[in-house]
Amino acid sequence: MQYARIVIIGAGLSGLYAARLLERLGVTHVVVLEARERIGGRIAGMQAADGSGRFDLGPAWFWPDQQRALHHLVEELGLQRFAQYDQGDMLYQRAAGEVPVRMPTCASAPPSMRLIGGMNALTDALHGTLRSTRIVTGQTVERLRQAAEHIEIESADAAGAVTTWRATHVLLALPPRLAAGCIAYEPTLPAALAREWADTATWMAPHAKYVAVYDRPFWREQGLSGSARSHSGPLGEIHDASMPGGSAALFGFLGVPARTRQRLGDGVLLAHCRAQLAQLFGPQAAAPSAELIKDWSQDALTTTTADLDAGGAHGHAPAAAPAAGPWQGRLSGIASEWSPRFPGYLAGAVEAAALGVQAWQVAQQRAIAQAAGPGDAVI
Repeated sequence: MQYARIVIIGAGLSGLYAARLLERLGVTHVVVLEARERIGGRIAGMQAADGSGRFDLGPAWFWPDQQRALHHLVEELGLQRFAQYDQGDMLYQRAAGEVPVRMPTCASAPPSMRLIGGMNALTDALHGTLRSTRIVTGQTVERLRQAAEHIEIESADAAGAVTTWRATHVLLALPPRLAAGCIAYEPTLPAALAREWADTATWMAPHAKYVAVYDRPFWREQGLSGSARSHSGPLGEIHDASMPGGSAALFGFLGVPARTRQRLGDGVLLAHCRAQLAQLFGPQAAAPSAELIKDWSQDALTTTTADLDAGGAHGHAPAAAPAAGPWQGRLSGIASEWSPRFPGYLAGAVEAAALGVQAWQVAQQRAIAQAAGPGDAVI
């Protein structure tokens, strides 16, 4: 039996930020259990050959003017940001075989911001601030069981060896759909809450991103921003993914449905992506120095079968915790999908984590008041 005060399930942005907030409150004996062999969750990157950073295969942008808490966190951690490159013309292709049309790039207002080094710089920096939190990777949580005043958390490693952890509170830093469908609860969650979590689409789950790396951003020499929209495919939306002072790159979202991508395989898709970039940006685009497809629909730690046919839009936040019953005040969801204002966004992970820690504080105060009794003073 392993012991902790609080167990956080998931070492993505929300899990790491919640651990940071708890440490700032003086909470010790926090354990983060992560099923992957790495931290970051849906923040994942492809390492640039020149060491200039990682190209984002998951979320890449944030908007400081609207997402103030995330903006402050980036500043606190001393991370450098830069605006998404949008100078020059974009390309628009209406159908296969048609010549792409040049038009002014639709600049984002306010501008989309990226981080030097990729979004992994954010989770790496957060990880580096933690002092007392214990992070254990390669541990898939399978069961939560109430036992007297504690919760027993069962996790399994890749070999199937099970470890039991005992804690007083659990924060679920994984998507609601996975929390509802991949973890057994004893006693069971309220049926309405479990259905609500299971009906909440997971951001990134139906998506796939393609990254192509080049020696230089040759499209800029043509007066192009690197942005493109295409109804030809397989890439529906393309952007410049270059790092300032580092490697040049283009990335695109695949518009091919998830089930079709699974049938075709990455080899076929890579060839079609190269051909499409060459058609849009010229023959130099056909020979990237490196390329990769990250298909999130085939990531079992992100996606369920229910996500495969989803449209990929940002949804509405479900209830983050049971309002009554034995699990009330014992666990709450803190992944990005539980964010009221920014569900599915990076800023949502920060907001949901902060709300989850606040809910834990309220539960602690309520428990202390109940233990003290009506005639006792609570300090």
